[in-house]
Amino acid sequence: MAFEPACDILSHITVLDLTRVRSGPTCVRQLADWGANVIKIEAPNAAGADMGGSRDGSDFQNLHRNKRSIILNLKHESGVAIFKRLATNADVIVENYRPDVKFRLGLDYETIKAINPRIVYASISGFGQDGPLATRPGFDQIAQGMGGLMSITGAPGEGPMRVGIPIADLTAGGFAAQGVLLALLGREKTGIGQWVQTSLLQAQIAMLDFQATRWLMDGEVPHQAGNNHPKSIPTGVFETADGHINIAAAGQHIWQRLKDEIGDTRLNADIYAEAESRSEHRDTLNALISENTRADTSDNWISRLNKVGVPCGEINSIDKVFSSPQVVHLGIARDMDSQERGATQIVGQPIIMSESEPTIRRPPPKLGQHTREILAECEYSEAEIAAFEEAGAI
Repeated sequence: MAFEPACDILSHITVLDLTRVRSGPTCVRQLADWGANVIKIEAPNAAGADMGGSRDGSDFQNLHRNKRSIILNLKHESGVAIFKRLATNADVIVENYRPDVKFRLGLDYETIKAINPRIVYASISGFGQDGPLATRPGFDQIAQGMGGLMSITGAPGEGPMRVGIPIADLTAGGFAAQGVLLALLGREKTGIGQWVQTSLLQAQIAMLDFQATRWLMDGEVPHQAGNNHPKSIPTGVFETADGHINIAAAGQHIWQRLKDEIGDTRLNADIYAEAESRSEHRDTLNALISENTRADTSDNWISRLNKVGVPCGEINSIDKVFSSPQVVHLGIARDMDSQERGATQIVGQPIIMSESEPTIRRPPPKLGQHTREILAECEYSEAEIAAFEEAGAI
C-alpha cells in the first residue's frame, strides 16, 4: 500500500504570535507550515508596514500564511487578561519587541511562566535582551554591518556592501524556530518550558562561519573578495560567449580537471601549480580562464565542466530560478488561494521529510478575522465578547 505522509506534524502545538516586521514572522512561519495552531495577535487598526507591507502585498502574503488573526489591545487591561487566558493553554509565545516592551505590558517570560510553567517563550531582538547595546533599535542592515558581513561582501576597494536579502532577520527567525523546537523536545523530558533568546546580531555572527574562525583561530581579518572565493582558487564568476557562469575549482584534483577541459597550456605555468600560488596570482589566473570561457556559450561550458567533474552552474535571475526544471521538480513554489489575490504562489519550505510534509492550510488572515472564533474557544460568552468590543479591548 502506498504510504501517505503525515501532515501537520506540529498540530498539537499552539503558538501565540506577537511578532512584527520579519525576523519574528519568519520564526512563526516555520512552525505554522508544519501544522502549529498559530494565533496572530494584532493591535486594533494594525499597520500593514509592521507586518510585512500591505496585507495584499507579496511580502505579507508569503510571511503570514497558516495563521488565524485576533485583535487584542494589549494596552487595555482586558486585552492583557485575554492574552493571559490564551497563554494558559498555549505551548509557545514568540515576540520580537524591543527588550523592554514585554515588561511594560506585563507579558514577560517570568509573568507568563507563573501562569503556565510549560510555556516556551521565544524572544528575538536586535542585539540581545541585555547588555550595553540592548536598547538600540534593531534593523537588518545595521546587524549586517555590526556583525561583519558588509566588510566581506562586495568587490575589493568598492566599500562595504549589504547582502541582497535581509539575511540577519531571516537567520535570526530560523534560529529562533530551531530554539523553540529544541525547547519543546526538552519539555518532553522535564515538563517545563524555557525562555529562548536570539538576536539579529548573534545570528549574523553565527552565519560568518569560517570567516569568523579565520580571525578567532588564526588572527586573520578577512576582506572583500568580490565573486572570488576567499580560499578556494579559482572559484568565481567567469564570462562566456553569451553571459556568465560560476566555476568552483576547489582542490588540486578539480583544478587539474578544469585545466584539462580548457586545454590552454598557459594554465600549466608554475605560478598556478599550487593553491597558495594560485591565490597570490588569482587576478591573472581569472583573466586567463575568462579568455577561454568567452569562446563558448554558458550552456556548453556548464555541460562540459560538470561532465568532467568540475562544479559549474548558471547565474539565474529570479524568474529563471523558478523556471529551472530542477526547481520545478523540487516543488518549492507552492500554490495558495489568497483572500486578497486569489490563486497565487508563495515560497514553500526547503525541507523534505520522508514521513511528514509542510502544508498551506490557510491563506494569510484578514485583520481580526478570527477574533470571535478564538475567544469562543477560550469559553468567553457572547455577552463577554460584546463587552470587550465595546470597551476597546478587542
